[in-house]
Amino acid sequence: MSTFKTLRVLIADGHAPTRASLRSAIGDDARFQICAETDNAAGAVAAAVRNSPDVCVLDMRLPGGGLLAAWEIVARLPRVKLVMLAVSAAESDLFAALRAGAEGYLLKTANWNRLPNVLVSVCAGGAVVDPPFVAGLLRQFRAREPRWRRPVGLVSVGGRSPELSAEPVEAHLTSREWEVLGLLSDGLSTADIARMLVISPSAVRVHIAAIVRKLHVSDRAAAVEVLRRTELVAGA
Repeated sequence: MSTFKTLRVLIADGHAPTRASLRSAIGDDARFQICAETDNAAGAVAAAVRNSPDVCVLDMRLPGGGLLAAWEIVARLPRVKLVMLAVSAAESDLFAALRAGAEGYLLKTANWNRLPNVLVSVCAGGAVVDPPFVAGLLRQFRAREPRWRRPVGLVSVGGRSPELSAEPVEAHLTSREWEVLGLLSDGLSTADIARMLVISPSAVRVHIAAIVRKLHVSDRAAAVEVLRRTELVAGA
């Protein structure tokens, strides 16, 4: 007979109907025990310290400061998991919650039927972010860390796609150009890249033209091939 650990959950939200909805979503599920409820940040910290929950569900706009409560709870209980609830779709709020230690970030417009699986996932070491925020996370990651910083060495072979050279010709791309090249490699169109990076299609075309010129290739397909060959060499 299989056994499982009952997960202890703390709910902290300043809106009584929301607390009732959260309670309803997990209250009848044998995997969970609601160990405490509160409507303010100080109460959330005190209840967390007193009850040692496995996971805290915190409202970003919790009276007294949802983020302040998150920081304090994680400082006092490093192993606790956090799921933050938000009414704002601002990416800055998401990033602030992640910096505070959140493993889950859900909009309050979400279907609370998902909540049990979200709690199980974060307690198992996973992370859950509502789909509208995924594109923003990709943009943030790619903007901070270009895929390839080192030069690419090229040798033209009879007018065909270039090959990697043993003595590379340096091709210095900007961070944005690496970002665009990576998205081209992922199969995105000019329009797709423009939407992803929140720039105009004409700006994307300018970046692609610069990439093609700097890599000494004929078109975007050849540029993508250079990136793929470089990745293969790097991974060898």
